[in-house]
Parts: sequence; structure tokens; C-alpha cells
Amino acid sequence: MARYLDPPKPKAQLPAEKIDPEYKAMRLKVFLGAFLGYAAYYFVRKNLSLAAPDMIADGILDAGKVGLAMSAVSIAYAFSKFVMGSVSDRSDARKFLVIGLILSALTMMSVGLIPFGQNTAVNTTIIFVLMLVVGWLSGFGWPPCGRIMAHWFSQNERSFKMSIWNVSHTIGSFSLGFLAIAGVSLAADMGVEQTWRGNFVFPAIAALVVALFCWWAIRDTPESCGLPSVADWRNDHSGIKSKGPAGEKLPFKVLFVDYVLKNKLLWIVAISNVAVYMVRYGIGDWAPTYLQAKGIMTAAESKVAFSVHNIVGALGTIACGWATSKIFKGRCAPMNVICMLLCAVGVVLYWMVGSGSINVDPQMQKVLVYIALCLIGFFIYGPVALTGVQALNLVPKNAAGTAAGFVGLFGYLVGDAVCSKIVVGGIASSSSWDAAMLSVAVGALIGVGLCAILIPSEKKLAQQ
Repeated sequence: MARYLDPPKPKAQLPAEKIDPEYKAMRLKVFLGAFLGYAAYYFVRKNLSLAAPDMIADGILDAGKVGLAMSAVSIAYAFSKFVMGSVSDRSDARKFLVIGLILSALTMMSVGLIPFGQNTAVNTTIIFVLMLVVGWLSGFGWPPCGRIMAHWFSQNERSFKMSIWNVSHTIGSFSLGFLAIAGVSLAADMGVEQTWRGNFVFPAIAALVVALFCWWAIRDTPESCGLPSVADWRNDHSGIKSKGPAGEKLPFKVLFVDYVLKNKLLWIVAISNVAVYMVRYGIGDWAPTYLQAKGIMTAAESKVAFSVHNIVGALGTIACGWATSKIFKGRCAPMNVICMLLCAVGVVLYWMVGSGSINVDPQMQKVLVYIALCLIGFFIYGPVALTGVQALNLVPKNAAGTAAGFVGLFGYLVGDAVCSKIVVGGIASSSSWDAAMLSVAVGALIGVGLCAILIPSEKKLAQQ
């Protein structure tokens, strides 16, 4: 298996007159493959969040245990992204991404096909295990995309290009909402009694279709296509230099110890990512359950709100990437502080509307919820993208996956699985949803301070 995933050998370089047109065409294809491929991973990652209310109503899951089941994806993904990051640095990005996507889709599809009984404890255990598998397979997504972005796009263009690529997160989540609605509708038309199964099966089929496109579009490195390195092609040799040749496999010791464990700035980025992911998933993943529990929206309306929250995030990601590049000259920390501060405003509004602190009629309540979700969505995905850029900028490109995996470990394990799932879900179950959303608001404010810590260090590095 390891040998099968090995990167392809460099090819003899194309004639000089063919390099420019081939480079431009291949960069577009590879970018689209990475963009749509990672978006498709989101077709088969958060399905349980959308199906949970109906599964609870049908007696498949216990309301107090659904947070535990959802946390399985984040727990497994956190470790997988870290481990698979180092493996992807030594593997063919094309094979790595496509194999992971196919296996993720088949696993998530199985959740919609299993004939569950009425024993919620057994059902929760089965779903928890399957979500662990999905989470682990999801770790095959980001690292090869990070490798692609590092090898096909040079340092001085990466922050903006990666911000555009990072919209794949929000496109995937946005699409999942509507794919889930279509899946439930098709299940109803087919006479399936438990229509929630459509939340799992139909999005998985869509992910398999995208996997075929990715196999056609993605190539590992420019050198494997007979092209020079992107640094030579764009005459941009900035960034951290590797201890060996740029395309060479680095030993695991060098990847983990020299470029990660001893990198103090990477540790700071990783810790700040905890707050970013607590807000991202503390709002997004719980939105359907929270809005229905509060009686603010119906099941269908809450899925639309979930999707709108994510698509607005796509616009915010691009805007934040542009501002980082043009206003802050590639320094990510100042933009992260601004985004997290405005996110905190959105979370406070979301909490106040749900708690009844703002006394308005039901229609206006929905409007205010949309405003809050749009505000949060627009500004949270900027830091999600920019922390990834910060990680790549602090290591050479043949350690990109390892650095991204390390930062992701903190974001998904501590920020998502622990803070947004276990803590927020536990507070909602033991106390109230009002207290749970207030905890997310506090997390957003803490995130402002954590992101600000990196401003002096980034400024110093920019002056070197």
C-alpha cells in the first residue's frame, strides 16, 4: 500500500515553449481537483448533524448521547489529519485524496443502509464506531490538498490562492444541506419510512462522482508532469527552505521534531486554532438541533439556515484572503483578530435571540438568526483558512502536510471534539441551550486574544 501511494517520479522537462501554457492549464486543473475534492469530503462528514433531530424523533438516538456520536468524527479526524499529514508528505496527492474520498463515501452511505433497532445504546455505539472510521478517512483530504497548494503555488501568491481554495470547506457544507434535503425527499418519494436515511446515502453518491473527477484532474507535483518547480517558474524562492531537495521525502524525525515540535510559532498557531474551531463547529454543527429545540425553525428551515451560514462563509473567506494579501501584505494575524472580534459580535447576537433576550415576533426572530449566522459565517472562515496558511508558511513545502496536520490536531481534537461537541453539547444537556451558546461566545472572545499573540512575531518575520 505504501509503495502504491509513492509519489510519481519526475519526468523529463518539456520543451521551453510548452512550459508556460502547460503550467497554466495544469494549475487550473489541479486547483479545481483539490477544490472540488475537498468540498466533497464535506458531503460525507457532517451528515449526522443534519439527521440527528429525525433520528432522535424515531428513537434511533438518545438526545443526550448524540453529541458523543457526533464528536467521534472530530476525534478521529484530529489524529488522522496529524498522522496522515506526514504520510501525505511522502505520497502521491492524487491517489491519497481520491482513495480517502471513496472510502469515506462508502462508510457514510452504510449509516443510511443499516437496519437499526430501538436500542439507543447499541445504535449509538454502532454510529460512534462508523463516525470514527469516517473521521479517520476524512484525514485523507486536507493533507494532500496542502501538498498540492505548496507545490503548485509559490509563497508570495499562496495566502490569496489558498483563501480561494479554502472556500471548498463552505461550498461542501453548503451543498451538504441541499443534498440532504434532496436525499430525504427522494427517500420519501421511494416510500422509505425512515426518510432521515437520505441524509447519508444521497450525499455519499455525489461524493463518489466527484472522486472520479479528481482522479482525472489532480497531479502530484509540477515535476511529475515534466514542468519545473513553481519557485523556478515564478522566480519566487521565498519561504522556509528544506534541509534536503524540495521534492525529496524527509525522514519522520525531521518532519515531526525539527519542523513541528521545535517550532514555537507553529505551537502558537495551533493553540489559537482551538478557539477558531470551537466557534466554527459550536455554531455550525449544532445549528439544526439548536434552532429546532428552540422552536425558531422547522427541520427544513434549519437545514437552509445551515447552508446559508456556510455559503456566506465562502464570500468571507475570499474577502479575508484578499485583505490579508493587499492590506496586511500577507500577515495573517491582524486579519484573524478582526475576524474573531466580529465573530464574537455575531455569536452574542445569536445567543441573545435564542435566549429571548431580544423580544421580537417569530418572523423577525428568524431574520435576526439569519443575520447572526451570516455574520458568524462570513468572519469565522477567514481564520480557518488563514491558520492553514500560517502553518504552511512556517515550514518548507515538503513538510506542508505535517504542519497542517499538527495545527489541525489542535483545532479538531480540542476545539471541535472537546469544546464544540462535548463541552457545548454537555452544557446544553445538563443546563440549557442558552448557557451552551453563551460558552461559544466566551470562546470567541478568548480567540481574539489568542490570535493577537501572533501579531508581533509575524511582523518580525516579515521584516527579515
